[in-house]
Amino acid sequence: MTTPDQVLAFWLDELTPEDWYTGGDALDGDIKDRFEAAWTRVMDGAYSLWLTYPSGTLAYILLTDQFSRNMFRDTAGAFASDHIARAAAKMAITRSWDMKIDEPARQFFYLPLMHSENLSDQDRCVRLIKARMSPDNKNLLHARAHREVIRAHGRFPTRNAALGRCNTAAEETYLADGSYGAVVKALSSEPV
Repeated sequence: MTTPDQVLAFWLDELTPEDWYTGGDALDGDIKDRFEAAWTRVMDGAYSLWLTYPSGTLAYILLTDQFSRNMFRDTAGAFASDHIARAAAKMAITRSWDMKIDEPARQFFYLPLMHSENLSDQDRCVRLIKARMSPDNKNLLHARAHREVIRAHGRFPTRNAALGRCNTAAEETYLADGSYGAVVKALSSEPV
């Protein structure tokens, strides 16, 4: 049985911040080997006791928002637990549990909102990162970029293939013109 401490030790101690965002086959395989059974249990309704304290909730969010993206990269499974992660994050933020976790780990309370295809969640993510993270945190740029994609398309076009969704003409153009990277580049030259 997986514990919150095992999830946190793996993500926060064994890995580096660079690992969090670069992934790769080896890391994806390691996460799948170590944590897929725990993710499956969460999907079946287990581990609700993790949601009774800040660090347990952080571990729950990592499992359902971050690890799923590694374990099931480029498939619908990568997003299958997003609704669970988002609910846990919103509950924790309402209770200010995010503020009981130091940076950089605190950012993971906000990423389920950043991964949401709901503009209200995107707006809230930007506000939270501005208010509750260091001013030099690079996630503000990425939160703004995610929000711009949702403003423009109402969803993340890069997920369309995995989710069996057809691209619109505007999404085809977005994907052909550099997609997310182009949005980040455009926003990085604008003032916050």
